[in-house]
Amino acid sequence: MNEKKLRVLLAEGNPGETASALRGLYPEGQDSLELTNVSSVSTLIATLEILNPEIIFLDLALAHPDPPDGVRRVHRSAPAVPLIILADDSDKNFAVRSLSQGALDYLLKGSVDSHTLKHVIHAALEHNTLEGLADLLRDALTGLYIRDGFLTLGERAMELAKSKESTLVLLCLRIENLETLRAEYGRSAAESSLCEVAGLLAGSFRRTDIVARLGETQFAALAMDAAEPSAPVLCQRLGKRIAMLNRDMGPQGPLELRMRARFWSPKESISFSEFLDSVEAEMRFPAVPSAGETASRKTVNAAKES
Repeated sequence: MNEKKLRVLLAEGNPGETASALRGLYPEGQDSLELTNVSSVSTLIATLEILNPEIIFLDLALAHPDPPDGVRRVHRSAPAVPLIILADDSDKNFAVRSLSQGALDYLLKGSVDSHTLKHVIHAALEHNTLEGLADLLRDALTGLYIRDGFLTLGERAMELAKSKESTLVLLCLRIENLETLRAEYGRSAAESSLCEVAGLLAGSFRRTDIVARLGETQFAALAMDAAEPSAPVLCQRLGKRIAMLNRDMGPQGPLELRMRARFWSPKESISFSEFLDSVEAEMRFPAVPSAGETASRKTVNAAKES
């Protein structure tokens, strides 16, 4: 029985190093590769729907004069497809930045060979599988990932961060007065509040970040490639948005929310579940952050702040 072909969409300039390495990895006689090579970002985007690729390779040389914009355009056009960036040494900084703009990985030209591609493709296909499994683990009410999905994708995000020496910020948020809202205004009002918070969180983070509903009243968001000061900044920014939300809620408000955020770098030898546990532990006890701690804790009654 014939194996399924791997569908790859490649936008690469000369000398075609990646195309040659792919053909070496998947010899024509094996009929296991469906490779489409285009010569521009606009052509790549135009052919996405027709080809339905499993992996996209984008040469940053074709995205000049604005490589970051080219990466964003491709990712927005196919957010669920792993995007691998190809870059000259002179574009390495752009390649690193692309990881925060939707790219899964990058390769520097001159070092692309069959062995390297095999590793990158394996990671990309594994990413597809994890995304597919995690999509089955979504909350029926809010559409966000549930705890199992968040843990699955979070572990993968931490592995990628370690390999790229990048950083993460994890934010947890809990509605403190949901039971009161339910008792006073009914189930539909409580569910509406949960959806409002879910929408606020999803709209406050990038598409490459991971947002989840971890329990009845608790939410979380994992920000990729986030700088250390981002933890308190995230809490402050969300506090302002919560205040605006509460002003529009009418008599069934305000929502009382508690937030806790913490920074992580590859220097910490902990698992993602341990990382999450540490932030959730701070949510349970009103401890004062120690000197030098980068995380930020905040209990918010946004109506009182407005």
